[in-house]
Amino acid sequence: MPHSIRQWLWEQRGRQCLANLQKNGFDAHWVPDTEAARTLILNMTAQCNTIGFGGSETVRQLGVVEALTAKGKTIYDHWQANLSPQESLAIRKEQLRCDCFFCSANAIAMTGEIVNVDGAGNRTSAMGFGPGKVVIVAGMNKVTSDLDSALRRIREEAGPMRAKSLGMKTPCAETGICSDCHAPQRICRITTILHRQPMLTPTSVILINQAMGY
Repeated sequence: MPHSIRQWLWEQRGRQCLANLQKNGFDAHWVPDTEAARTLILNMTAQCNTIGFGGSETVRQLGVVEALTAKGKTIYDHWQANLSPQESLAIRKEQLRCDCFFCSANAIAMTGEIVNVDGAGNRTSAMGFGPGKVVIVAGMNKVTSDLDSALRRIREEAGPMRAKSLGMKTPCAETGICSDCHAPQRICRITTILHRQPMLTPTSVILINQAMGY
């Protein structure tokens, strides 16, 4: 499919998804590219002092960790190099009460639901309650038609790819196929669905008209 046609298709689907996310109470935005997303994020965080980051390739592709660090924000990022397990755990706990928490989604349904699957649960916990606000950033490659297809995307695509990228010793990281395993390094342990914006957590969603992350 020519790039321009794919971008057109994603834009149409994105605007429908945007309308349903807004209907479900989310502060939803559609942007054409990463530069627009980065500008929007910097504006959103102007009044935030402490910012947490879940384990998201998408967010890191935007360069916002570096940009916000340069602005003097206090950053809670458990992906820093050379952290001990205790330091990593402490940072994850700080993410639960920061001014703004950033993460991505494993899938977003065009019907307005946001789906994530976690191994440890720090991301899924912070998305629901704790931070002053949450910002979810996702590429249009993660948008599916409905909730069933969102769950299927995670099982068939996002889960195996993420396990492979992390070097996990799981069947899906070898075969690319989910077997609902009991492997010690299984990363699909906790599933959360945001059907509506959580009562006490203002939540923004930024859809980028590009392929981002897994």
